Amino acid sequence: MTRKLIHVAAAVIENNEGAIFLAKRPDDKHQGGLWEFPGGKVEVGESAAEALKRELQEEVGIVITKAVPLISVPYHYPDKSVLLDVFHVTGFTGEAWGAEGQLAAWVDKADLDSYDFPAANQPILNAVLLPDLVLITPPCKSIGECLAGIKRSVEQYGVSAVILRQPQLNDTDLANWFLTIQADALFKDIRCDGKGSPLLIINSSVELANQVGADGVHLNSHRLSEIDSRSTFAGRWLGGSCHDAQELAVAAEVGCDYVTLSPIQQTATHPNANLLGWEKAAALIGESGLPVYVLGGLSQLDVPQAKQLSAQGIAAISALWTG
Repeated sequence: MTRKLIHVAAAVIENNEGAIFLAKRPDDKHQGGLWEFPGGKVEVGESAAEALKRELQEEVGIVITKAVPLISVPYHYPDKSVLLDVFHVTGFTGEAWGAEGQLAAWVDKADLDSYDFPAANQPILNAVLLPDLVLITPPCKSIGECLAGIKRSVEQYGVSAVILRQPQLNDTDLANWFLTIQADALFKDIRCDGKGSPLLIINSSVELANQVGADGVHLNSHRLSEIDSRSTFAGRWLGGSCHDAQELAVAAEVGCDYVTLSPIQQTATHPNANLLGWEKAAALIGESGLPVYVLGGLSQLDVPQAKQLSAQGIAAISALWTG
């Protein structure tokens, strides 16, 4: 059966207090009764940005003054396929409301996980909650050195997610490091919504992540290829390392909440790696349907360029490490 393709422009509307505007789908519509990020169909001859401007005026009663691409999500329901081009709207005039009679609400980011969304909206929800910058820790000689470096990176760069990667450690030592670092006051209130304490993610197997009760686990490409289902991980955030379209497809099939994509540019640690470059990375990001952190030779200064390609942001080791 050939599915009908529907192109939709949608918006994550954020106010000055950091709350997100949601609308509830009417019960008689497809996916009725679920909450969604507002928007509508892209008409023939329109760009996604033009469609979004029109739809938000009609549906929500606001005029966009500032918006950047957030994520593109291709999604296949049994009866139709949807391509969602999603923008992060942080500037607008007017007062947002359910202008077409739909229920609407401003919701704190910390509460978004308690709302029921259509399946196609899950990557958008993840993109809303995930930060722009992710620090990947370099190999450290001690727990103290690692924690001190993390604290400096949080203070200097505003890092709010950290992947604890220490390949020199065995599982027992890595578990001890993770639990010791997580117990520090810096991580006492783990949140990944741009507020509160940073999220600490362990780079390990799913089994070890479950053992230590990690809220997030990052799988290398080999571990990603071996996992059967996202349900094997008990925490909230499942991530994976990807380097090509095939690995991105595996990550999407498994149900990863985010991925890293590398290498974009040359790095001192991998001078002979096959580079993706920005153009190829952009094509892969658009097809992935996942929040993607670009990685390899990048710094916080590259976040705006990454955002224009609908990437989530950048992940980095040396550029975000001040140790």
